[in-house]
Amino acid sequence: MQKVIVTGGAGFIGSNLVDRLIENKIEVIVLDNFSTGKEENLNSKADIIVCDVATAPIKFLKKCMKDVDVIFHMASRPSVQYSIDYPLESNKENIDGTLKILLAAQESKVKRIVFSSSSAIYGEPETLPIIEDTDKMPMSPYALQKWIGEQYCKLFSSMHKMEIVCLRYFNVFGERMNDEGAYRSVVSVFLEQRSKNLPLNIINDGEQTRDFVYVGDVVDANIRAATTTNKKALNSTGINISGNTSTSVNEIAKIVGGETKYGETRVEPKRCLADNKKAKKLLGWTPEVDIKTWINIYKKVKGL
Repeated sequence: MQKVIVTGGAGFIGSNLVDRLIENKIEVIVLDNFSTGKEENLNSKADIIVCDVATAPIKFLKKCMKDVDVIFHMASRPSVQYSIDYPLESNKENIDGTLKILLAAQESKVKRIVFSSSSAIYGEPETLPIIEDTDKMPMSPYALQKWIGEQYCKLFSSMHKMEIVCLRYFNVFGERMNDEGAYRSVVSVFLEQRSKNLPLNIINDGEQTRDFVYVGDVVDANIRAATTTNKKALNSTGINISGNTSTSVNEIAKIVGGETKYGETRVEPKRCLADNKKAKKLLGWTPEVDIKTWINIYKKVKGL
């Protein structure tokens, strides 16, 4: 792996991946339209092409892919609420963008694609932990779009013998988390409220649980997916990337510290816990940073 493309490389996870790749002396091209990514996230050593992969001509994308070994396809509109409010726009960004990347990569003979999928495809399963074969019950257009993206990857892998790995991220936290808008991690919201000496606003009863995974560990999973020689990982079947631990919102509030406030209610999944044994078996990957440790380090650095 000498030259790669990261679509969405100015985003939360994408920019962290770009930094790691450049540290590893890999040539990186970032394709991003900055709809959700930020210019301040960009690594100055990466080649930046301002581009919307959902609307860019295939010919242009093929030109970008010249001599590229791996594409990390992270570009998307990662917002459940946006997909509900603007389903047509969301569909175009998340499905058309993925299909165009697959078409251009197939014609350019790119060696491998790593596709960023989401745990949202599972909806709210009846049994835990969630394994990769758990029924897919998308509860939003965004979740359905990620599931369709996986199916396109599977189809292209079968039809064109392309090497594709689909990674299903659970609740990612860490440096450069989204700090604005409606679709934010509870970790980001609580840390901002703590920094402003505001009560931590807990939705529902706070007993809803999430499976959190550190962004640096997600980056590691992507690099392992890009370099693995395990053929079972290359047939585009999804792989859970999770912390393998269930943590409640109340527990996160306790770690962050400060006054809490209840009252607001919202319809959302009650429980989440994933099994990540497949990632260990196929990629040799296990998460290393737990959320309690990271929050405590963050608080110390920020003087909270």
